[in-house]
Amino acid sequence: MDVRKRTEEIERQILAPWASFSDASRGRVRPEEADPIRPVYQRDRDRIIHCKAFRRLKQKTQVFLSPEGDLYRTRLTHTLEVAQIARTIARALRLNEDLTEAIALAHDLGHTPFGHAGERALDKICHDGFKHYIQSLRVVDKLEKEGQGLNLTWEVRNGIVTHTKGTWAATPEGKIVRMADQIAYVNHDIEDAVRAGVLDPGVIPRECTGILGESKSARITSMIQSILAHSGEGKIEAGPVEQEAFMLLRDFMYATVYVDKTAKHEEQKVEKVISELYEYYLTHLDRMSNFYLQLAYQEGGDRAVTDYISGMSDEFAIRVFEEVFVPRKWHVL
Repeated sequence: MDVRKRTEEIERQILAPWASFSDASRGRVRPEEADPIRPVYQRDRDRIIHCKAFRRLKQKTQVFLSPEGDLYRTRLTHTLEVAQIARTIARALRLNEDLTEAIALAHDLGHTPFGHAGERALDKICHDGFKHYIQSLRVVDKLEKEGQGLNLTWEVRNGIVTHTKGTWAATPEGKIVRMADQIAYVNHDIEDAVRAGVLDPGVIPRECTGILGESKSARITSMIQSILAHSGEGKIEAGPVEQEAFMLLRDFMYATVYVDKTAKHEEQKVEKVISELYEYYLTHLDRMSNFYLQLAYQEGGDRAVTDYISGMSDEFAIRVFEEVFVPRKWHVL
Protein backbone atom coordinates (compact mmCIF):
# COMPACT_ATOMS: atom_id res chain seq x y z
CA MET A 1 0.00 0.00 0.00
CA ASP A 2 1.41 3.41 -0.93
CA VAL A 3 1.52 6.36 1.45
CA ARG A 4 -1.46 8.18 -0.08
CA LYS A 5 -3.77 5.19 0.21
CA ARG A 6 -2.74 4.65 3.81
CA THR A 7 -3.48 8.31 4.58
CA GLU A 8 -6.87 8.03 2.90
CA GLU A 9 -7.68 4.98 5.02
CA ILE A 10 -6.70 6.86 8.17
CA GLU A 11 -9.08 9.65 7.15
CA ARG A 12 -11.89 7.12 6.89
CA GLN A 13 -11.10 5.91 10.40
CA ILE A 14 -10.75 9.20 12.26
CA LEU A 15 -12.76 11.90 10.43
CA ALA A 16 -16.43 12.56 11.07
CA PRO A 17 -18.86 10.84 8.66
CA TRP A 18 -19.81 14.22 7.15
CA ALA A 19 -16.20 15.32 6.54
CA SER A 20 -14.88 15.76 2.99
CA PHE A 21 -12.82 12.63 2.37
CA SER A 22 -9.88 12.96 0.01
CA ASP A 23 -10.74 9.78 -1.87
CA ALA A 24 -14.27 11.08 -2.55
CA SER A 25 -13.35 14.39 -4.16
CA ARG A 26 -15.34 15.46 -7.20
CA GLY A 27 -11.98 15.73 -8.91
CA ARG A 28 -10.22 18.26 -11.11
CA VAL A 29 -11.15 19.96 -14.37
CA ARG A 30 -8.24 18.14 -15.98
CA PRO A 31 -7.90 14.59 -14.60
CA GLU A 32 -4.47 13.74 -13.22
CA GLU A 33 -2.74 10.60 -12.11
CA ALA A 34 -2.92 10.21 -8.34
CA ASP A 35 0.13 11.18 -6.33
CA PRO A 36 1.75 8.22 -4.52
CA ILE A 37 2.33 10.26 -1.33
CA ARG A 38 -0.20 13.06 -1.04
CA PRO A 39 -4.02 12.91 -1.06
CA VAL A 40 -5.66 15.44 -3.36
CA TYR A 41 -6.29 18.23 -0.84
CA GLN A 42 -2.76 18.07 0.54
CA ARG A 43 -1.50 18.28 -3.03
CA ASP A 44 -3.67 21.37 -3.61
CA ARG A 45 -2.35 22.98 -0.44
CA ASP A 46 1.22 22.47 -1.62
CA ARG A 47 0.50 23.92 -5.06
CA ILE A 48 -1.00 27.03 -3.49
CA ILE A 49 1.95 27.67 -1.18
CA HIS A 50 4.41 27.41 -4.07
CA CYS A 51 2.51 29.65 -6.51
CA LYS A 52 3.50 33.21 -7.39
CA ALA A 53 0.25 34.79 -6.25
CA PHE A 54 0.79 33.45 -2.72
CA ARG A 55 4.23 35.06 -2.51
CA ARG A 56 2.82 38.41 -3.64
CA LEU A 57 0.53 38.52 -0.62
CA LYS A 58 3.46 39.57 1.57
CA GLN A 59 3.44 43.03 -0.06
CA LYS A 60 -0.31 43.56 -0.30
CA THR A 61 -2.25 45.75 2.11
CA GLN A 62 -4.57 44.32 4.74
CA VAL A 63 -6.00 47.55 6.24
CA PHE A 64 -3.19 50.10 6.56
CA LEU A 65 -1.57 51.03 3.25
CA SER A 66 2.14 50.15 3.14
CA PRO A 67 2.50 50.65 6.90
CA GLU A 68 5.81 51.61 8.45
CA GLY A 69 6.82 48.97 10.96
CA ASP A 70 7.07 45.21 11.05
CA LEU A 71 4.10 44.44 13.30
CA TYR A 72 1.17 45.41 11.09
CA ARG A 73 -0.67 42.71 9.16
CA THR A 74 -0.26 42.19 5.45
CA ARG A 75 -2.51 40.11 3.25
CA LEU A 76 -0.10 37.20 3.78
CA THR A 77 -0.11 37.31 7.57
CA HIS A 78 -3.90 37.64 7.50
CA THR A 79 -4.07 34.52 5.34
CA LEU A 80 -1.89 32.58 7.77
CA GLU A 81 -4.04 33.63 10.73
CA VAL A 82 -7.18 32.53 8.90
CA ALA A 83 -5.57 29.17 8.17
CA GLN A 84 -4.60 28.72 11.82
CA ILE A 85 -8.09 29.47 13.14
CA ALA A 86 -9.73 27.33 10.46
CA ARG A 87 -7.47 24.34 11.11
CA THR A 88 -8.12 24.54 14.85
CA ILE A 89 -11.86 24.34 14.23
CA ALA A 90 -11.54 21.61 11.58
CA ARG A 91 -9.38 19.42 13.81
CA ALA A 92 -11.72 19.75 16.76
CA LEU A 93 -14.72 18.83 14.61
CA ARG A 94 -12.83 15.96 12.97
CA LEU A 95 -13.09 17.50 9.50
CA ASN A 96 -10.51 17.49 6.73
CA GLU A 97 -7.66 19.78 7.76
CA ASP A 98 -5.88 19.62 4.40
CA LEU A 99 -8.97 20.84 2.55
CA THR A 100 -9.60 23.51 5.15
CA GLU A 101 -6.05 24.81 4.96
CA ALA A 102 -5.96 24.75 1.16
CA ILE A 103 -9.09 26.92 0.95
CA ALA A 104 -7.78 29.29 3.62
CA LEU A 105 -4.40 29.75 1.97
CA ALA A 106 -5.98 30.47 -1.42
CA HIS A 107 -8.96 32.56 -0.41
CA ASP A 108 -7.31 35.97 -1.02
CA LEU A 109 -4.97 35.16 -3.93
CA GLY A 110 -6.97 37.46 -6.19
CA HIS A 111 -6.84 40.47 -3.89
CA THR A 112 -5.72 43.76 -5.38
CA PRO A 113 -2.91 46.03 -4.25
CA PHE A 114 -4.02 48.51 -1.56
CA GLY A 115 -6.55 46.13 -0.02
CA HIS A 116 -10.26 46.81 -0.32
CA ALA A 117 -9.55 50.36 -1.52
CA GLY A 118 -7.89 48.84 -4.58
CA GLU A 119 -10.76 46.40 -4.99
CA ARG A 120 -13.31 49.24 -4.95
CA ALA A 121 -11.25 51.21 -7.45
CA LEU A 122 -11.08 48.31 -9.91
CA ASP A 123 -14.75 47.51 -9.39
CA LYS A 124 -15.64 51.04 -10.51
CA ILE A 125 -13.64 51.03 -13.73
CA CYS A 126 -13.76 47.43 -14.94
CA HIS A 127 -16.38 46.65 -17.55
CA ASP A 128 -17.68 43.61 -15.65
CA GLY A 129 -16.85 44.89 -12.17
CA PHE A 130 -14.33 43.29 -9.83
CA LYS A 131 -14.69 41.03 -6.81
CA HIS A 132 -11.58 39.61 -5.17
CA TYR A 133 -13.13 36.21 -4.41
CA ILE A 134 -14.01 35.72 -8.07
CA GLN A 135 -10.52 36.85 -9.04
CA SER A 136 -9.00 34.39 -6.55
CA LEU A 137 -10.69 31.57 -8.43
CA ARG A 138 -9.46 32.98 -11.74
CA VAL A 139 -5.92 33.09 -10.38
CA VAL A 140 -5.88 29.38 -9.55
CA ASP A 141 -7.85 28.37 -12.64
CA LYS A 142 -6.20 30.49 -15.31
CA LEU A 143 -3.44 32.90 -14.34
CA GLU A 144 -0.97 30.73 -12.48
CA LYS A 145 1.65 28.67 -14.34
CA GLU A 146 1.48 30.88 -17.44
CA GLY A 147 -2.12 30.11 -18.24
CA GLN A 148 -2.24 26.47 -17.15
CA GLY A 149 -3.64 27.23 -13.70
CA LEU A 150 -3.14 25.05 -10.64
CA ASN A 151 -5.89 22.58 -11.61
CA LEU A 152 -7.22 22.37 -8.06
CA THR A 153 -9.99 20.10 -6.87
CA TRP A 154 -13.63 21.11 -7.09
CA GLU A 155 -13.94 21.36 -3.30
CA VAL A 156 -11.06 23.83 -2.92
CA ARG A 157 -12.32 25.95 -5.82
CA ASN A 158 -15.81 25.99 -4.35
CA GLY A 159 -14.47 27.11 -0.97
CA ILE A 160 -12.47 29.93 -2.55
CA VAL A 161 -15.32 31.49 -4.48
CA THR A 162 -17.80 31.28 -1.57
CA HIS A 163 -15.55 32.53 1.23
CA THR A 164 -16.91 36.08 1.42
CA LYS A 165 -20.62 36.40 0.65
CA GLY A 166 -23.52 34.86 -1.19
CA THR A 167 -24.00 31.10 -1.29
CA TRP A 168 -22.16 29.19 1.40
CA ALA A 169 -19.58 26.55 0.50
CA ALA A 170 -20.78 23.05 -0.32
CA THR A 171 -18.40 21.53 2.24
CA PRO A 172 -18.23 22.04 6.01
CA GLU A 173 -14.53 22.84 5.55
CA GLY A 174 -15.37 25.71 3.23
CA LYS A 175 -17.92 27.02 5.71
CA ILE A 176 -15.27 26.98 8.41
CA VAL A 177 -12.94 29.14 6.32
CA ARG A 178 -15.66 31.71 5.72
CA MET A 179 -16.20 32.08 9.47
CA ALA A 180 -12.48 31.96 10.28
CA ASP A 181 -11.83 34.77 7.78
CA GLN A 182 -14.21 37.08 9.62
CA ILE A 183 -12.98 36.08 13.06
CA ALA A 184 -9.39 36.73 12.00
CA TYR A 185 -9.76 40.09 10.28
CA VAL A 186 -12.05 41.71 12.84
CA ASN A 187 -9.78 40.80 15.74
CA HIS A 188 -6.38 41.44 14.17
CA ASP A 189 -7.64 44.71 12.69
CA ILE A 190 -8.59 45.83 16.20
CA GLU A 191 -5.05 45.08 17.36
CA ASP A 192 -3.49 46.93 14.42
CA ALA A 193 -5.83 49.90 14.87
CA VAL A 194 -4.92 50.21 18.54
CA ARG A 195 -1.23 50.01 17.67
CA ALA A 196 -1.68 52.69 14.99
CA GLY A 197 -3.39 55.01 17.47
CA VAL A 198 -6.68 55.19 15.57
CA LEU A 199 -8.68 53.14 18.06
CA ASP A 200 -8.98 53.49 21.83
CA PRO A 201 -9.66 49.98 23.19
CA GLY A 202 -11.82 51.59 25.85
CA VAL A 203 -14.49 52.50 23.27
CA ILE A 204 -15.04 48.95 22.05
CA PRO A 205 -18.67 48.17 22.97
CA ARG A 206 -19.03 46.42 26.30
CA GLU A 207 -21.82 44.32 24.77
CA CYS A 208 -19.07 42.67 22.72
CA THR A 209 -16.17 42.42 25.15
CA GLY A 210 -18.42 41.31 27.98
CA ILE A 211 -19.39 38.22 26.01
CA LEU A 212 -16.34 37.56 23.81
CA GLY A 213 -13.51 38.89 25.98
CA GLU A 214 -11.23 41.88 26.33
CA SER A 215 -8.21 40.57 24.40
CA LYS A 216 -7.78 39.36 20.84
CA SER A 217 -6.92 35.88 22.06
CA ALA A 218 -9.97 35.71 24.32
CA ARG A 219 -12.34 36.85 21.57
CA ILE A 220 -10.98 34.36 19.05
CA THR A 221 -11.15 31.56 21.61
CA SER A 222 -14.74 32.47 22.52
CA MET A 223 -15.83 32.28 18.89
CA ILE A 224 -14.02 28.99 18.31
CA GLN A 225 -15.57 27.44 21.42
CA SER A 226 -19.00 28.66 20.39
CA ILE A 227 -18.63 27.15 16.91
CA LEU A 228 -17.50 23.83 18.38
CA ALA A 229 -20.44 23.77 20.76
CA HIS A 230 -23.09 24.53 18.12
CA SER A 231 -21.81 22.68 15.02
CA GLY A 232 -22.24 19.11 13.95
CA GLU A 233 -23.29 16.78 11.14
CA GLY A 234 -21.96 19.20 8.53
CA LYS A 235 -23.57 22.27 10.10
CA ILE A 236 -21.08 25.01 10.98
CA GLU A 237 -22.33 27.91 13.09
CA ALA A 238 -21.69 29.85 16.26
CA GLY A 239 -24.16 30.17 19.09
CA PRO A 240 -26.69 33.04 18.83
CA VAL A 241 -25.29 34.98 21.78
CA GLU A 242 -21.68 34.93 20.56
CA GLN A 243 -22.71 35.49 16.95
CA GLU A 244 -24.75 38.56 17.85
CA ALA A 245 -21.85 39.99 19.88
CA PHE A 246 -19.42 39.29 17.06
CA MET A 247 -21.64 40.94 14.42
CA LEU A 248 -21.96 43.99 16.67
CA LEU A 249 -18.17 44.09 16.95
CA ARG A 250 -17.78 43.83 13.19
CA ASP A 251 -20.32 46.62 12.65
CA PHE A 252 -18.41 48.74 15.15
CA MET A 253 -15.21 48.27 13.15
CA TYR A 254 -16.90 49.24 9.90
CA ALA A 255 -18.36 52.34 11.52
CA THR A 256 -15.08 53.48 13.08
CA VAL A 257 -11.74 52.02 12.03
CA TYR A 258 -12.53 51.10 8.42
CA VAL A 259 -13.67 54.68 7.71
CA ASP A 260 -11.23 56.47 10.04
CA LYS A 261 -9.73 59.52 8.32
CA THR A 262 -6.34 59.05 9.96
CA ALA A 263 -6.03 55.47 8.79
CA LYS A 264 -7.62 56.02 5.40
CA HIS A 265 -6.51 59.47 4.29
CA GLU A 266 -4.24 57.98 1.63
CA GLU A 267 -6.98 55.86 0.10
CA GLN A 268 -8.30 58.70 -2.02
CA LYS A 269 -5.03 58.44 -3.91
CA VAL A 270 -5.53 54.72 -4.53
CA GLU A 271 -8.32 55.27 -7.02
CA LYS A 272 -6.10 57.73 -8.89
CA VAL A 273 -3.22 55.24 -9.09
CA ILE A 274 -5.42 52.31 -10.12
CA SER A 275 -7.47 54.24 -12.69
CA GLU A 276 -4.43 55.89 -14.29
CA LEU A 277 -2.59 52.59 -14.57
CA TYR A 278 -5.70 50.96 -15.98
CA GLU A 279 -6.11 53.56 -18.73
CA TYR A 280 -2.39 53.53 -19.48
CA TYR A 281 -2.17 49.81 -20.01
CA LEU A 282 -5.37 49.72 -22.06
CA THR A 283 -3.61 51.95 -24.59
CA HIS A 284 -0.16 50.38 -24.09
CA LEU A 285 -0.87 46.66 -24.00
CA ASP A 286 2.63 45.94 -25.21
CA ARG A 287 4.04 47.30 -21.94
CA MET A 288 2.70 44.26 -20.10
CA SER A 289 4.52 40.92 -20.11
CA ASN A 290 4.02 38.51 -23.00
CA PHE A 291 1.61 36.38 -20.98
CA TYR A 292 -0.81 39.27 -20.42
CA LEU A 293 -0.35 40.47 -23.98
CA GLN A 294 -1.46 37.05 -25.22
CA LEU A 295 -4.32 37.15 -22.73
CA ALA A 296 -5.42 40.47 -24.24
CA TYR A 297 -5.59 38.89 -27.69
CA GLN A 298 -7.58 35.95 -26.34
CA GLU A 299 -9.98 37.65 -23.91
CA GLY A 300 -9.71 41.37 -24.59
CA GLY A 301 -7.61 44.20 -23.26
CA ASP A 302 -9.96 45.02 -20.38
CA ARG A 303 -9.68 41.49 -18.98
CA ALA A 304 -5.90 41.33 -19.37
CA VAL A 305 -5.30 44.74 -17.80
CA THR A 306 -7.58 43.88 -14.88
CA ASP A 307 -5.64 40.66 -14.29
CA TYR A 308 -2.32 42.46 -14.53
CA ILE A 309 -3.16 45.29 -12.13
CA SER A 310 -4.95 43.10 -9.59
CA GLY A 311 -1.86 40.91 -9.36
CA MET A 312 0.45 43.81 -8.49
CA SER A 313 1.83 44.30 -5.00
CA ASP A 314 1.45 47.72 -3.38
CA GLU A 315 5.09 48.60 -3.94
CA PHE A 316 5.12 47.44 -7.56
CA ALA A 317 1.99 49.45 -8.38
CA ILE A 318 3.48 52.60 -6.86
CA ARG A 319 6.81 52.04 -8.62
CA VAL A 320 5.16 51.55 -12.01
CA PHE A 321 2.97 54.61 -11.48
CA GLU A 322 6.04 56.71 -10.73
CA GLU A 323 7.89 55.36 -13.75
CA VAL A 324 5.00 56.13 -16.06
CA PHE A 325 3.60 59.40 -14.71
CA VAL A 326 6.24 61.10 -12.54
CA PRO A 327 8.94 63.06 -14.45
CA ARG A 328 12.46 61.82 -13.89
CA LYS A 329 15.27 64.07 -12.81
CA TRP A 330 17.70 65.07 -15.54
CA HIS A 331 21.08 63.43 -15.06
CA VAL A 332 24.07 64.99 -16.79
CA LEU A 333 26.44 62.32 -18.13
